[in-house]
Amino acid sequence: MDIKLDLDFTAPGDIAGSPVAEAFRQPLLLGVFLNLQDMRRSTLPNTSTWTFDYNAEVVKTADALGFELAFSRTQWLPKGGYDGEASLDAFIALGAMAAITRKILLISTVHVLYGPWHPLHFAKFGATLDHISKGRWGVNIVTGHRAVEHEMFGAGRIEHDRRYELAGEFFDVVQRLWAETGNYSFEGQSPWRLKDAYVTPKPQFGRPLLVNATGSDAGIDFAARYSDLVFITSPGGAHIDSALDTLPAHIAKVQRAAEARGRRVRTLINPVIVCRETEREAHEHARQIVATSVRTGKHDYDSDAHAWRGRKDASHKQGLGVGGNIEIIGSPEQVVDQLIALKKTGIDGVQLSFNDFQPDLEHFGARILPLLKQAGLRL
Repeated sequence: MDIKLDLDFTAPGDIAGSPVAEAFRQPLLLGVFLNLQDMRRSTLPNTSTWTFDYNAEVVKTADALGFELAFSRTQWLPKGGYDGEASLDAFIALGAMAAITRKILLISTVHVLYGPWHPLHFAKFGATLDHISKGRWGVNIVTGHRAVEHEMFGAGRIEHDRRYELAGEFFDVVQRLWAETGNYSFEGQSPWRLKDAYVTPKPQFGRPLLVNATGSDAGIDFAARYSDLVFITSPGGAHIDSALDTLPAHIAKVQRAAEARGRRVRTLINPVIVCRETEREAHEHARQIVATSVRTGKHDYDSDAHAWRGRKDASHKQGLGVGGNIEIIGSPEQVVDQLIALKKTGIDGVQLSFNDFQPDLEHFGARILPLLKQAGLRL
């Protein structure tokens, strides 16, 4: 009852007419990186909240603007770990948005190694969401880099590379369940066992969209084997100049790993956009955000994540601290120029964050999106 590790499953982006294939036609994918946590970066007036209703309106706005992706993190932290007390689960929240959206792809973040997850549960739940969303649901696969999160589920943190081995076995099984036309049994290295397991209905377009966020060699190898989208972080930190200097080599490494397995992956990154009508106004607003910054909660839990190490390298320029993997600050024209520059590094898409999400997203749609179309980054 062993399993072949490199099964040939059809990716949804390779099926003509699928929502993923339609999204992948865009020269630059656009997404919103939602904040489902009670988090405040500044005391400036702000409409943003963690609530489902607020974030649902953000996603509906993004859908209407033609964005391809909606995404959010999920964290499992003890009391006092968040800035506030509320934190919605991204698996349920993004799945629930399928009923109120039309075209946007909804990516649920799931820690597949925590607690009671079983591949059979996941395959059934994923196929169900695939049908509810008509092929627009996908999963951001997370293995968990904080010891405290594993401990919340009654276990110790699993060694970094071992986590990716287990996640790989998990998705070997899940994809087999999505593809098999008969019963399937399995025993492997992991605790998961299946005997005569079967999942119906099958996903409508081969399988749901698979995503992971990584910066390590083991994570990149996992992405090369399984993912359609890879959520990367700037090796040079948050300053746009250092990001542009360091991203090409990093993206090339990711693409080489996928090509070695006969696959293509697309890369995403998460900029925060601070835009005003002039450069001076935008930078002044960014400085105000930093000057009025507030952080409560605990933010220094032990982590073995690789992706954020660029922020500790003194040789790189560092951002102001307004958030995001990269800070993009300026007039609408300057924002577009920086997005063009990111595209030239090899980035396929951006998952956007804003300080005041709904009004800033509306401003992006009114002032920046038309310029992106003129520049050839949007169809």
